[in-house]
Amino acid sequence: MSVIAVLALDGVPGHQLTAPGLVFGTACREQRDVAYEIRLCAAPGLRATGEPDSLGIGTPYDLDGLADADVVLVPGHRGHRDEPPAGVLPALRAAAVRGSRIAAVGTGTFTLAATGLLDGRRATTGWRHTEELAGLHPRIDVDPLGTVVEDGPFLTAAGVFGGMDVCLRLLARDHGRRVARQTSRELITPLHPYADDVRETIDREIADSVGLEPTLRWMQAHLDLPLTLADIAAHARTSTSSVTRHFRAHTGLSPLQYLLRARLGEARRLLTETDTPVERIAARTGFSTPAALRQHFRALTGTTPRAYRRTHHAGGG
Repeated sequence: MSVIAVLALDGVPGHQLTAPGLVFGTACREQRDVAYEIRLCAAPGLRATGEPDSLGIGTPYDLDGLADADVVLVPGHRGHRDEPPAGVLPALRAAAVRGSRIAAVGTGTFTLAATGLLDGRRATTGWRHTEELAGLHPRIDVDPLGTVVEDGPFLTAAGVFGGMDVCLRLLARDHGRRVARQTSRELITPLHPYADDVRETIDREIADSVGLEPTLRWMQAHLDLPLTLADIAAHARTSTSSVTRHFRAHTGLSPLQYLLRARLGEARRLLTETDTPVERIAARTGFSTPAALRQHFRALTGTTPRAYRRTHHAGGG
């Protein structure tokens, strides 16, 4: 039986605290040969869930509950900018040394980042906090997408469904995609018993915890192409309205706004790390002309591509 230890810090969102029990409990109930123990473990100072309607919390475990856990899950919490409570960082480091998988959701990523375990790795948090995470922990490659990011034994996620996404990803790793897909259907079906198309869309977007990640990576690999909203929706295998809602929920941007940011991000990388001429950078990043690149680049950064290169080029030139 796998042990999932949920490390609750003060101000944990109620839905993130209960998501592991919801996902793994449903899998245990509905699937043969699936067995998990869920432990709610209190960090020092735990008093209540976050707003609204804060609820007092009492748990049967403290940090000792992490000692033999197969997975440690760190939900979000208030005070993420503060030093974590005493004992939390050593407990997380010890879990990593033992070979436990460690997952963090939302602002819980800040606590995991404070251990140093994410240095040199990719990670994410809520889209409102990605720049802050990158500033506080410059050795982390912060993914601004807000989907599930898996790097070695560490998983990070954000968004309303972040906790569920992480749990479904862990379930898929342990018991396969079919079990994760069926579990997600059990969780969602009661909400929409009359709409097969809604269930199928949710299955595509949530099952196995992949969310938008394949489409986001496909977009990143095809920045040079004249992608349309219809192209993006077709790759995600959903409607244009559904993919737009999902993009806004996870990134705070529409698909085309996200595509523009991705193109400008790649342009900045090429300006910083290579000597590729601006004209070729424009073509490689999907801008119709160098003038279009300059226009959007100035709007985002307040400067021109060439001036940006002079200031940030790795070679100092």
